[in-house]
Amino acid sequence: MTSTNFDPRILKAPHPVPGAPDNWKRFFSFNTDAKVIGIQYIATSLLFLLVGGLLAMVMRGELITPPADLVDPSVYNGLYTMHGTVMLFLFLFPVLNGLNNLLIPTMIGAPDMAFPRLNAAAFWLVPVFALLLMGSFFIPGGPAQSGWWSYPPISIQNPLNHFVNGEQLWLLAVALSGVSSIFGAINFVTTIIRMRAPGMGFFKMPLYCWTAWGAQTIQLIGLPALTGGAIMLLFDLSFGTSFFRPEGGGDPVLYQHFFWFYSHPAVYVMVLPVFGIFSEVFTCYARKPLFGYKFVALASFGIVFLSLIVWVHHMFYTGTPNWMRILFMFTTMTIAVPTGVKVFAWVATLWGGKLRLTTPMLFCLGGLLNFIFAGITGVMLGTVPIDIHVGNTYFVVAHFHYVIFNAIVLGVFAAVYHWFPKFTGHMYYEGLGKVHFALTFIGCTLNWLPLHWAGLLGMPRRVASYDPEFAIWNVLASIGAFLLGVASIPFILNMVSSWARGPKASPNPWGAIGLEWLLPSPPPAENFEDDVPTVLNNPYGYGLNEPFVADEEFYIRRAQEA
Repeated sequence: MTSTNFDPRILKAPHPVPGAPDNWKRFFSFNTDAKVIGIQYIATSLLFLLVGGLLAMVMRGELITPPADLVDPSVYNGLYTMHGTVMLFLFLFPVLNGLNNLLIPTMIGAPDMAFPRLNAAAFWLVPVFALLLMGSFFIPGGPAQSGWWSYPPISIQNPLNHFVNGEQLWLLAVALSGVSSIFGAINFVTTIIRMRAPGMGFFKMPLYCWTAWGAQTIQLIGLPALTGGAIMLLFDLSFGTSFFRPEGGGDPVLYQHFFWFYSHPAVYVMVLPVFGIFSEVFTCYARKPLFGYKFVALASFGIVFLSLIVWVHHMFYTGTPNWMRILFMFTTMTIAVPTGVKVFAWVATLWGGKLRLTTPMLFCLGGLLNFIFAGITGVMLGTVPIDIHVGNTYFVVAHFHYVIFNAIVLGVFAAVYHWFPKFTGHMYYEGLGKVHFALTFIGCTLNWLPLHWAGLLGMPRRVASYDPEFAIWNVLASIGAFLLGVASIPFILNMVSSWARGPKASPNPWGAIGLEWLLPSPPPAENFEDDVPTVLNNPYGYGLNEPFVADEEFYIRRAQEA
């Protein structure tokens, strides 16, 4: 017996959702579902956050006393080289790629990424270069010791004449990381431009998508410079070429141009998505529309443009002419303008709002406060006289970590907590989340705030021993570092126990606006499948009584299905 209304789609086996308890094997396979890949990225990156944090704690254990009495100075050089490399290339870039995979398709109504196989390949390069970096601890001579910037001529020396040394593995890993990130950038930019839901014009996109778009544009423009520079340096070290060897006619300062042309904009690759997280979280938990939505969106690309013309402020003391110093001092300070537009909009959004101090909101408030402080010290460092005076001191280390950890990592934690129910199907434990925030905020403040004073007083960076006059600042910093290590315990307990047995999450536990909150928790394999709603307004209409999508029944159907 046949039916003329037969739909062959009913024969399709249902795809298990990414958070299903019987579906854990998908996370260890070459899976093309963006949500699975996103969780793979995030889980891998959080593992290396612990590795990088452990390396940092050993360093702070060394620095708690003035003499080098815990590890050998050459071992210390390897520790700080690998700490910076692991935190940037194995934690921050992968965790942000993971959030991009989870959020971009669901926020814009796409079934998946534009190039799913390329997306999976980008992730599986991460374990490859992770093995190269971690493997360098076990070869003769140990890991690279020339810092995470790897300046020649130090980085092209091989005093032990080993066939393979840690520096070669470091350069190969950085080059592979560049290839992985370029793959991801192609995917993210194409998906945002070409795969938005009906009615979702650019000025109806969530700001997270704007900031991710801007960040990945920087990747496409700047990352080939670092990748090419790493390959050229690898050739100098391995095959005797002279791209950067002075004795062969090369120029070691040229490498610094390659490195910083990307590596300073890379800070904005990391901070721009966090700006998007701030915009999503502040509006949700303040129950107010985002102030100046279009200006905040356009400011993202103002930052993109200016970020590509500031790199020489890292090279003020390399013999650059005065006209170049003045030019790049001006561009460096100008980038505070579009950044200030965002900060002003967030403060105006919070002002008078009905604030709910949930764990994501606390992390975002802490991250914003720290970012404002880091922005002030960044403007100081952008001026030529101050930069030359403190450029080789702990003042730079303190400023850098205020941006990277105190602002960016706190924003990442906010995102993990905010979207945890959506992509796991379970609620986290609020009490553990607030304990995690308190320990993290106190620890990171105690770790890096005192180092500003140590730097202003002249304590040099990159050293395992120092003058006893700086001891008190380093004792405080080391206590803060150990407190950050303790802070990881409630976080791990919360994530593991919540996902395993936490309360079931509704589709929209926060009462948020946005396409991802119309989906079940966790979302199905192809997100909206054939039922993508038409978008009418931007996703920040809290309190305005404006419909976000055209199909009002869509909300009802999804709620009933859940």
